[in-house]
Amino acid sequence: MTAPDHPEPGRSPAGRSAEGRSAAGQTAGFDTAEAVVAELDRLYRGEIERLQAAFHDFEAGTMTGRARATYPMVRLTVTDDDSGPLSTGAFGFADESGVYEGTFTRIDLFAAHLTKQFGAILENHRRPLEVGLSELPIPLPFAFPDGMTVGDGFDGAAMSRLKRHFDMPSLRVMDDCIVNGEVDHTPSDALPLALFTAPRVDYSLHRLRHYCGTSAEHFQNYVLFTNYQVYIDGFIQRAEELVQQKGSGYTAFVEPGDRVLRPDGTALGAVASRAPQMPAYHLVREGHQGITMVNIGVGPSNAKTITDHVAVLRPNAWLMLGHCAGLRNMQRLGDYVLAHAYHRDDHVLDADLPVWVPIPALAEVQLALEQAVADITGLDTVGVKRIMRTGTVASTDNRNWELRDQREPDRALSLSRAIALDMESATVAANGFRMRVPYGTLLCVSDKPLHGELKLPGMADDFYRRQVAQHLDIGFRAMEILRGLPPEKLHSRKLRSFNEVPLQ
Repeated sequence: MTAPDHPEPGRSPAGRSAEGRSAAGQTAGFDTAEAVVAELDRLYRGEIERLQAAFHDFEAGTMTGRARATYPMVRLTVTDDDSGPLSTGAFGFADESGVYEGTFTRIDLFAAHLTKQFGAILENHRRPLEVGLSELPIPLPFAFPDGMTVGDGFDGAAMSRLKRHFDMPSLRVMDDCIVNGEVDHTPSDALPLALFTAPRVDYSLHRLRHYCGTSAEHFQNYVLFTNYQVYIDGFIQRAEELVQQKGSGYTAFVEPGDRVLRPDGTALGAVASRAPQMPAYHLVREGHQGITMVNIGVGPSNAKTITDHVAVLRPNAWLMLGHCAGLRNMQRLGDYVLAHAYHRDDHVLDADLPVWVPIPALAEVQLALEQAVADITGLDTVGVKRIMRTGTVASTDNRNWELRDQREPDRALSLSRAIALDMESATVAANGFRMRVPYGTLLCVSDKPLHGELKLPGMADDFYRRQVAQHLDIGFRAMEILRGLPPEKLHSRKLRSFNEVPLQ
């Protein structure tokens, strides 16, 4: 029996029924966010439990026929006679009349976020939200949030049999057409309610475990990215101290392998025996209000990969902390660079976000970083200006850009008024802009190749010893400042597109 094609993203599902299940397309209305989330959770749990049970039957050799489960969905209907939203914020309302639909997964992980988002929609539009089952199938691997395990005898033939019995992941419903603003629909189609479809979210949750070595539920709402292991070493030391420091507010520290350090100094689990590609470390606070730090390694490809996946978690902010080449002779090794613009020569996002799209600085993030520098260094405004310069950061995909004929890069860097160059910051910022995640960059000058000041081994050792600890302190302090802001203020309206989806 051949499974029917998956419906296109954003297309309104037709109703159907299935034995023992709510009928797809049939919905019930709810007028509180808590009730909406509870119904989503009930439907989702029922569907994945059915798939898990069917897979166990498959393993036992007792399965006949085909098993299918579908994601729960939410529908918002906005009519022309609506009085319009009350909000002046960045999320929680529709810009135009129409029917909006979205599919959802892992309600346990997103419950707090969805409650806030649905609450804003209900307040702004003052009409119930409809909840039911969609026609979008749940791929079998995504019915196992902690990973699907098969026995030693599972081979290509078993995979072929599995595909005859279950829906498997389809790239056609896991793309970024919604977040990129590329959804084509007719007047009879539903408009997207959220930035990502449920399968797209599930895909990223599994990729985060693969790349970062920890479960997605450990990620916190404030994310630091770095391109140097020495920053991770400092983060680990500081996190272990803070978890065991009474009154710090941090409740656990999680490392790759899901090893959890508790406030009493005991640890559950073991550190991963093999380092993942982009290891993530989580300083946990209640409500996911702690700090996650990820070593993304070198290059824009890694920067895009990790931010593509972290974005589905809807963090409150992410910041890039790393090293850069200073481009101005007046800069000194160890000075800071606060990016307020980006010269994009990274190329990895050109198809999704053309280079002519401006990436604006976000005032709340910029102010938090500047205040954090002042707080940690103890300097006044004049003193901060001596050690930190604000300007354009250029990011390149050529690690050996210094070996090019310098007439070309010199002219481009001069025209863009760049003051620093690295390989990741513009990508992190541009993908934050694309994914509607508040972003920022604070770099530290580690060399000045245009002016003959290269990183020599002795200089580098001394530089790391003096600067990394302070740079990390500034990153921590900036996140504390941002955490003190209400989400409505942090999530800038600069990130809204025309006819933005209601849920952010």
